[in-house]
Amino acid sequence: MVFTNDTEVALVSAVNLINTAPVGILPDGGVSGTEKLATMADLDAFVAAEQFTGSRQHTAAELAAVHQIRNELRAIWTAGEDPAVALVNGLLARANALPQLVRHDQWDWHLHATAPAAPLAQRMGVEAAMALVDVIRAKELQRLKVCAADDCQAVLIDLSKNRSRRYCDTGNCGNRAHVAAYRRRRLAKD
Repeated sequence: MVFTNDTEVALVSAVNLINTAPVGILPDGGVSGTEKLATMADLDAFVAAEQFTGSRQHTAAELAAVHQIRNELRAIWTAGEDPAVALVNGLLARANALPQLVRHDQWDWHLHATAPAAPLAQRMGVEAAMALVDVIRAKELQRLKVCAADDCQAVLIDLSKNRSRRYCDTGNCGNRAHVAAYRRRRLAKD
């Protein structure tokens, strides 16, 4: 394990949130890909899958706030150290984050830095920010990556020991790249 369990869970959850967005920018300024958090039902399913606890508003404003946090997290993923620190500190400051140890449901002691009644997007952002604090302090920002596939802009967290992970989990990017490389080698031999 590279980081503590709750940090790794929060980082994976942040990746999953970021990767719900359409990813590509088209020449006409539009976006390619599918918005995976388009409706309240989508958000409900995401919250359940990622096991976020606490209050919910179930409003369009809540969904819009989650989209905003998602954009901020993506910016952190691709930022250098100093800009990432400023963005993380901004997330924590806006939430008046006050870290404390909690234990609930099936989770043993872990950090929460917001009250259960805080808005969902704020809780999501602060949970990711707290995990990113560990990444930054450990000088491990290189573990925050964008998929190496030419046609993919999804993000990933590389938790491998040798920092060798290159492809996301959103599709078959790694398999497609390996098959394409195999075919190129085969053609070169013929």
